Amino acid sequence: MKTIALKPGKEKSLFRGHPWVFSGALNLKESLHNGELVRVQSHKGQFLGIGHYQNASIAIRIISFEDQPIDEAFWQKSLQSALETRQRLGLPNADTNMYRLVHGEGDLLTGLVIDVYAKTAVIQPHSHGMFLQAKNIATALKEVLGNELECIILKHPSATNSTQAEVLYGEASTVYTAKEWGLSYSLDLLNGQKTGFFVDQRENRKKLAQYSSGKKVLNTFCYNGGFSLCALAAGAERVVSVDVSKPAIELTKVNLLNNGYSPEQHPCLAIDTFEYLQQNSKDFDVIVLDPPAFAKHLSARHNALKGYQRLNAMALEQIKPGGILFTFSCSQVVDKNLFYNAVVAAAIQARRKVKVLERLSQPGDHPVSLTHPEGEYLKGLILEVL
Repeated sequence: MKTIALKPGKEKSLFRGHPWVFSGALNLKESLHNGELVRVQSHKGQFLGIGHYQNASIAIRIISFEDQPIDEAFWQKSLQSALETRQRLGLPNADTNMYRLVHGEGDLLTGLVIDVYAKTAVIQPHSHGMFLQAKNIATALKEVLGNELECIILKHPSATNSTQAEVLYGEASTVYTAKEWGLSYSLDLLNGQKTGFFVDQRENRKKLAQYSSGKKVLNTFCYNGGFSLCALAAGAERVVSVDVSKPAIELTKVNLLNNGYSPEQHPCLAIDTFEYLQQNSKDFDVIVLDPPAFAKHLSARHNALKGYQRLNAMALEQIKPGGILFTFSCSQVVDKNLFYNAVVAAAIQARRKVKVLERLSQPGDHPVSLTHPEGEYLKGLILEVL
């Protein structure tokens, strides 16, 4: 393992426990390969951490602040610790068997996401170093989860392989099934977005149920229908699900049928949300806005804020008086204050009086390290629109 020294003064963030080292902090004297494990030390030779190198703005992602081997024992210990955190949260349980087992920096495994769907685990590396460690991680997963694991899927970063996913353990399936809040979902874990489902909205879907009984609900960017099913299970009169992706809409229809609801009575439409909002009949009591990240880099943040303002203004113009708007942003570079201000601007533009009822975030299986506040990426508001 090569040792990399930092420039004077650049070690302060690591002393505070922040796991990112930016490229400008490095005092490189030899070439490094993407994904290579390196020891990081101060310019005075003090050990700071071990991490994966990548030729990018975030040049090193620390995975250990202890000077230790990154071996089989390390991965088993790290995954066991993550599992124990989920068990303290009551996950999995009889009603919910899909959850996030590893949430990157929040579990001290920077660059790694693992979601579990019943007896299938999906590994999603967010760094080349974690991708190179995928087989070691899979071996550790089999040890930690034991008989509770039948299949492991690896999602490939786009730069490493033309295929989107591969099965590292067990047998591939066209459809996987799992439960959340007692509802059954058919999932495309091999080809679906992210790891196959947005498990980060689990608690917020339960919140929606509180506002849905007897209501007409619009679920935009619905993906495979999570919010839609929770609204229906809570007694919603009618739910319309909208997503630009035809495969997502087809899965939404399957999930409605699997749980005893008719897609004919509760339409599932493959249409762009902005286009749909321009033409709807202003007939909804509850609207859910859960768009994909409008900005993944700081350079796109300004345009993202304009997009959030436009989207929320359209929904606010359409919703019935007394209606409830669930609105979210999952853009990490848009913090909760910027998002809040975009929604305020949307309310002014729409000329609607709006009350904030609740502020929402990600659930406990998406923990945020105190020393890495950037991990709190999901922001949400429940609004009453007068």
